Amino acid sequence: MHIENLKVFSDLVHSESFSKSAKLNGITQSAVSQQLRAMEKHYNILIVDRSQKQFRLTPEGRKLYAASQRILAIAEALNGELQEMKSVVSGPINLSTIYSIGLHELPPYVKKFLREYPAVNLRVEYRRSNHVYEDILHNSFDIGLVAYPVKTKGIEIVPFRDDVLVLICHPENSLAGRDRVSLEEIAERKFVGFDADIPTRKGIDAMFREKRLHVEPVMEFDNIETVKRAVEIDAGVAIVPRATVEQEVARGALAVVDIEARRLTRPLAILHRKGKVLTPAMRKLIETLTAEKPDIVTSPKPASKAGRRKVEAVS
Repeated sequence: MHIENLKVFSDLVHSESFSKSAKLNGITQSAVSQQLRAMEKHYNILIVDRSQKQFRLTPEGRKLYAASQRILAIAEALNGELQEMKSVVSGPINLSTIYSIGLHELPPYVKKFLREYPAVNLRVEYRRSNHVYEDILHNSFDIGLVAYPVKTKGIEIVPFRDDVLVLICHPENSLAGRDRVSLEEIAERKFVGFDADIPTRKGIDAMFREKRLHVEPVMEFDNIETVKRAVEIDAGVAIVPRATVEQEVARGALAVVDIEARRLTRPLAILHRKGKVLTPAMRKLIETLTAEKPDIVTSPKPASKAGRRKVEAVS
């Protein structure tokens, strides 16, 4: 039984999805099924309870999963030690990030990192915040990026940077052209927000509560791109990180207004599993992320053919 088989099995248990495990390992869904059957034949056990509608391991399957986690941890530590012995920083890095960071904050860092370490194969996947934490805890991904980080057992949090929060509105909105706007004024407008379980929404709600204000969004979305599209059609105003709307402001699709006199920010953080042996490539990526932001004009447009060889972005 190869380490790769245990990795596919581990991802299958974590995701409870044959298609997801296939995508994570660059193989077909049929190959995942075949590997599972091969493991069952090898150990002469039933690993997945096929009588259940939902994915569920048998007692033997749970025993195998626990053992596979220990074996994968040893293999990961060995790989890190061997990488340390090389003079070239290389190898794969799997990064899980929320949409707003992955699309608007990450690109200049990735360009700088791959320019300095071209032998690294960086794979980026866009996820909801709660899934990023799960990815790191289950060791499916090496590094995570989230907003408003929450202390979580088993996860190391490294400060990344702070986003400045601003109000966005349609260019013909009466607030457009203002230097500043108060939270009280925003609360009187039709408001477009994020879904209630998204950390950025919770942070914005906390700002309003601090002022004893209540805002009931007219629309709610699970990612920054749909929030911006709603504001572009003048469905309401929204509070978003400034870095996420630079392109729309440049082409005149949105207007930006600073909020109040004090600087309102959204903290971003890097996550990795506590006790995880970081390869030299992973450590260099964290060093790049925590350094000063590169002065590079970025865009969430697809990478060039050369870039796609190094970075695989999965939504």
